[in-house]
Amino acid sequence: MSFELIVLGEFDTTFLPHKLTNEAVFHSARALGVDVLPRWVSTNDILPETVLSANGLWVAPGSPYRNLVNAIQAIRNARENGVPCLGTCGGFQHMIIEFARNVLKYKDAQHAEYDPYSSTLFVSRLACSLVGREMDLQFNADSLVAKAYGASFAREQYYCNFGVSIDRIELLESGLLRFVGKDSLSEARVLEIPDHPFFVGTLFIPQAKSTVDKPHPLVTAFLDAVINRSKRC
Repeated sequence: MSFELIVLGEFDTTFLPHKLTNEAVFHSARALGVDVLPRWVSTNDILPETVLSANGLWVAPGSPYRNLVNAIQAIRNARENGVPCLGTCGGFQHMIIEFARNVLKYKDAQHAEYDPYSSTLFVSRLACSLVGREMDLQFNADSLVAKAYGASFAREQYYCNFGVSIDRIELLESGLLRFVGKDSLSEARVLEIPDHPFFVGTLFIPQAKSTVDKPHPLVTAFLDAVINRSKRC
């Protein structure tokens, strides 16, 4: 069987996380015994119907995106219509902005990479860059993420300079969104919406730990949700 997966981002052959994203899809698809074609779509070109008809949406690393408004709308379409959605690194960050704007109604919620002087930052520059670092993580035992890993602990690699604003976490969790993974410094690094088929964001890049012999469990869980959606549709 063959499935198409929309990967939202500005594909760059020289940007390692993009190469790793394609490889991770192949690894997990092979393990599941299916063919999954990752189709990269620029934020300049993404259309509402593209997401609504998709089997899944992976919001890729590599921000700032060319079109913030389109990226936010694509994430919203996935969240509101049960489209499996995985956001890694920049994807995690933009899932936070989407939720803040459209669920919490902070229409001017902002990301410091676009406007560092905004008074409504929900995503801020990290005090210490995480580019190239590996850190231990602990997951909520009852989370979808812990179920995917089959464990409450993991060690993952990062490629980012921005994260959720600490002073916004309580506000963000006043809705249905939950931060279900923290690093060794107790910083929020994983989010999910529990009542969604699959809506997960990670500040780390799981694709960096995926191999042919050992596909990443979170990517595999995501593709499993993508396959299940295609069967329902």
